[in-house]
Amino acid sequence: MKNLHKYLLLFLFYFQLLVCSAAAPTDKMAWWKEARFGMFIHWGLYSIPAGEWNNRQTKIGETTEWIQCYMKIPVADYKKLATQFNPIHFDADRFVLLAKEAGMRYIVLTSKHHEGFAMFKSSDPFNVVDATPYKKDIVKALADACKKHGMHFGLYYSQAQDWNHPGGAACSGHWDIAQEGSFDKYLDQVAVPQISEILSNYKPEILWWDTACEMTKERAAKFEPILAKYPNLIVNNRLCEGVAGDLETPEQFIPSTGFPGKNWESCMTMNGTWGYGANDHNWKSAETLVRNLIDIASKGGNYLLNVGPTSLGLIPDPSIERLKAVGAWMKTNGEAIYGTSASPFKKLDWGRCTIKKVGGENLIYLHVFDFPEDGVLRIPGLASKVDAAFALENKNQKLHLETAENFMKIDVSKVNREKFATVIVLETSQEVLVYNAPEIQAEYSVFIDKASFKITSDNPGSVIRFTTDGSVPTNESPVANGMNTVSASASFVVKALCFKDGKAISGYTERAFSKEEPISAVEVPQSKPGLQYSYFEGVWGQLPDFSALKPLDTGVTRQIDLTMKKRKADYGVVFAGFLLVPQTGVYQFFLSSNDGSKMILSGKTLSNDGLHGMDEKSMDISLSKGMHPMEIQYFQAGGGDGIKLEWKTNGKDRSVIENSNLLHL
Repeated sequence: MKNLHKYLLLFLFYFQLLVCSAAAPTDKMAWWKEARFGMFIHWGLYSIPAGEWNNRQTKIGETTEWIQCYMKIPVADYKKLATQFNPIHFDADRFVLLAKEAGMRYIVLTSKHHEGFAMFKSSDPFNVVDATPYKKDIVKALADACKKHGMHFGLYYSQAQDWNHPGGAACSGHWDIAQEGSFDKYLDQVAVPQISEILSNYKPEILWWDTACEMTKERAAKFEPILAKYPNLIVNNRLCEGVAGDLETPEQFIPSTGFPGKNWESCMTMNGTWGYGANDHNWKSAETLVRNLIDIASKGGNYLLNVGPTSLGLIPDPSIERLKAVGAWMKTNGEAIYGTSASPFKKLDWGRCTIKKVGGENLIYLHVFDFPEDGVLRIPGLASKVDAAFALENKNQKLHLETAENFMKIDVSKVNREKFATVIVLETSQEVLVYNAPEIQAEYSVFIDKASFKITSDNPGSVIRFTTDGSVPTNESPVANGMNTVSASASFVVKALCFKDGKAISGYTERAFSKEEPISAVEVPQSKPGLQYSYFEGVWGQLPDFSALKPLDTGVTRQIDLTMKKRKADYGVVFAGFLLVPQTGVYQFFLSSNDGSKMILSGKTLSNDGLHGMDEKSMDISLSKGMHPMEIQYFQAGGGDGIKLEWKTNGKDRSVIENSNLLHL
């Protein structure tokens, strides 16, 4: 009967998802896509230690809101912080008005982070009203202020990590007996009731989940009866693996191509940490923030930019200064961000592009980061007839333009150059048509005696011509057909361009190929199967110097995995030995890890600095047949874990390195 109940619950979950999807308005994301820019607020008890506990400061890479986990602070000690939390200077109206001044259209506040402390009145006593001298509901105050000032309002909730309630720390690994308990019981008694509270009491338009580890679809189904009541609610993709949500959430980076066809949002900090850090002065410049916003909008995404208030309820001055500077730029140029679509150009050397349809006109916004020295802005591959060109800052200043075969030239020599980025607007009554430069595809960017590559284009009816001597292709250059192989005695650059009816129609693209002599193998008189490993425990925000640390355990493993770990979090492993390369050639290695890792192979280094999420990095290297010294370092810093090393060569499929290729002395 118990299993039958589980299956019925899962069926109900997916049935309600289907019904909810069918019933919900198709345009519930419309305001969100129009907004493009929002404020993330990370605020909780962690603002009191602000990155320091018992005279120890968080390290580079360690964010202050994780201080309890990093420093293994006992539950009883951490909960005492609530008696000190009294943000007497908090003014919800000021928060919202600052966001509006910055040009932001929505706010997402941490209603409960991994520390388990609720910033709202909750049935659970560990909350801002019942456990602090402040005695006021911060979520309600901000929700009311957002409604008052016409700001969209959202709430973050950490469903899968809670270090101060029994069972909630399963994802991070326990360090206190008070954390032990059933994760399902935690969900039933804390998380599910609190989600019901925040949705019914504060009516957020966004529910921002975080860290899906330990969550299953069956556990996610516990929330569905509540979520089904709010068909207009926007939810992200972090509730559970396999439950997509309404938007993708890249963290602390901007994906190179965005997520075509999907809603997505880059959440990023202004300095190095989400919560307030008293000693974190590594602030991004206002120019970086503006250009991040432009870059994200040009790829069809939203920018969720974070502030971390102090324990007294103040947004740090450096954050305020930068937000006001961003707002000054947005006051003039906001129309080039709000409601725009992704750029039709795959690459612009001098900046970015966004587009928008207004009535019968299509507007092309050219965000110029780097002004051309000769005062002529060149637009590659634009085939639409442009009716007018002007600077957004001065719409009455019409700009002279000329059209060549494969690019448009705009005279911007007299345009006032704005701080951060200058926007040039092109108006056209035609659909925006761009002939993008072709793409050069190759398995490897390194070669020994010859390199192979394929050049493709999505421009119909075009002919691709290319060169390998560094010159721009002409109508007389060789035609790219299928796979092209070039024998070369030195490194070279391929340049390619699309032609139609004998005329160039696109910008050109290029790719460098490096000639490398295969790294010599080493003589190893005797070897044994597997790699030696050294196991460490510690709290790190980045890869430590393992050579300066004493391992807790050593041994031999036949494969690169984490079976030797003795706890779920805050540990490291170093694998050392040799890689047996079966034949001389160019190899590509793929290193995936959660959290950070590094491979050193015959003196070449491949680093993967990812935190709190599986990330992959790759490297091409030319190797001789035989044994090559190899070391792989890995550390875990809370949340999930994992490491994988794969390789490919000579047209073979990518695969995990076989055990027989891993050896040690």
